[in-house]
Amino acid sequence: MFNALVVEKDADGVTSAAVRKLTEAQLPPGNVTVAVEYSTLNYKDGLCIGPGGGVVKSYPHVPGIDFAGTVESSDDLRYQPGDQVVLTGWRVGELHWGGYSQKARVEADWLVALPDGLTTRHAMAVGTAGLTSMLAVMALENHGLEPGQGPVLVTGAAGGVGSTATAILANLGYEVAAVTGRLEAADYLESLGASRIVERNEINETVDRPLESQTWAGCIDAVGGAMLARVLGQMQYGASVAAVGLAGGADLPASVIPFLLRGVNLLGIESVMHPWENRLIAWERIATDLPLDKLEAMIQPATLFDLPQLGKNILQGQVKGRVVVDVNA
Repeated sequence: MFNALVVEKDADGVTSAAVRKLTEAQLPPGNVTVAVEYSTLNYKDGLCIGPGGGVVKSYPHVPGIDFAGTVESSDDLRYQPGDQVVLTGWRVGELHWGGYSQKARVEADWLVALPDGLTTRHAMAVGTAGLTSMLAVMALENHGLEPGQGPVLVTGAAGGVGSTATAILANLGYEVAAVTGRLEAADYLESLGASRIVERNEINETVDRPLESQTWAGCIDAVGGAMLARVLGQMQYGASVAAVGLAGGADLPASVIPFLLRGVNLLGIESVMHPWENRLIAWERIATDLPLDKLEAMIQPATLFDLPQLGKNILQGQVKGRVVVDVNA
């Protein structure tokens, strides 16, 4: 038997989460069984632990959209017992039981071999948030962004995606302007490499003017809503915004003028169903471009037993950096 965080829903539709004992016979179908070592916590995990958010379709359920560990058994020739692997996305932890468990059974197509230079703990300090950040950096680079062109804005910078994006960009030589509504996080963001702290209130509201001064050479935006609309009008000519989240809302009260008069690009970043081949490239880039000392500074350690409360905290915007869950602790 092994431990897992199991979420159940009662007859009144109220969910509850607690650590339970499970057997391998209870695991869902899949061709690879993994001894999970670490998982992590994302906003979507908070939904799955708590209210469901429309992403959990059946109960009982084991959340955890990310995990890293060691292959125990495999019916796929790509993976052998003893191989270290990482999983992010593919609706695992939502439609399929996920990583908040000491064992997981999944499809081989959902796994990526752990790159040299990363441990399973490091991989979960990265997780979906870090993979999304790296995909956003790659998209900006593919659209012409290079160091020296001007400051790159990172919104929601104290969160998981923003923290990792800040560290990666700074390590690559970019001047990073980090947006946060938590000014107590300024020292933390500067330790990751941010050269400028932008208070959220400075750019959190739309203005009547569709265009403002050309300020930002690029942007990784985790907020959306009015902030994204405002930022679009502040981009340099031909610059790009990589949209990775909607913490500030799904509406976009924007004008088309920045696109038409400045050639601004709005790039959508999606990591759940992202093609496997590009995931490999992104993970290899993470292993080389994300400094491990900066990664360590982001880590908040946790256990399975901490997750019910942490799930509530992340939904309330009270989690900084990256929660790394030791499922065996």
